Amino acid sequence: MTLFAATVSDQLRASSRRLVRTVDAMTDDDWVEPSLLPGWSRAHVVAHLALNAEGLIGAVMGVVEGRAVPMYASDQRRDGDIAELGAASPSQLRDRLFGAVTTLGDALTALAGASDPAATTLIERTPEGSRRFPASRVTGMRWREVEIHHVDLGCGYSPAHWPGEFGRALLEDSAHRHQVNVDATLVATDLDWSLQLGTGEPTVSGPAHGLAWWLTGRAPYPGSEVTSHDGVLPGIEGL
Repeated sequence: MTLFAATVSDQLRASSRRLVRTVDAMTDDDWVEPSLLPGWSRAHVVAHLALNAEGLIGAVMGVVEGRAVPMYASDQRRDGDIAELGAASPSQLRDRLFGAVTTLGDALTALAGASDPAATTLIERTPEGSRRFPASRVTGMRWREVEIHHVDLGCGYSPAHWPGEFGRALLEDSAHRHQVNVDATLVATDLDWSLQLGTGEPTVSGPAHGLAWWLTGRAPYPGSEVTSHDGVLPGIEGL
């Protein structure tokens, strides 16, 4: 059980405030620059963060009101909405993100005040899709989205800026997801933590935040100090 399965309301609020400050400081020219995600500009990353929050708002309020509301109408609609909103003006994107952050906070407060069964209610990512999750995981899931995609903006916020609690939670969560498809022994050099995945070879070492970032399927962040004892980092499928 990691923090992503727990209530982390205060941490999410703090992370969201940091994200809002970064986005608010972006110049008009910044928005069209490439993000760290292939094929996405910074505008696309902000669009995704806004639409992710809006999808969660609808799903959470559905739980509170006793209605089944999926996050997205379909994967195709989700992708199309990101492309469309990503082409909007910076002011429109800011307004959508800032409004969604505030409204999601209100929705999560309403969920916390709802009856106990609400927390175990399953939310569908798409109608009749295979991906479902209990409402109790929404806060942690959103925390993960905000912190990772804040780095993806490429505006100076790096994994080294992550709260230590987040870095360890992401490391443990990502390592668990890769138990059956990655061979390595992970060693967090700043924690008393290691874990064998698959055959356990090679040994991959680095600070918790650096290992966690690499396990998301992204290239090691400059200065992350993630190294393999044989000089070759295993390939990681993105999560």
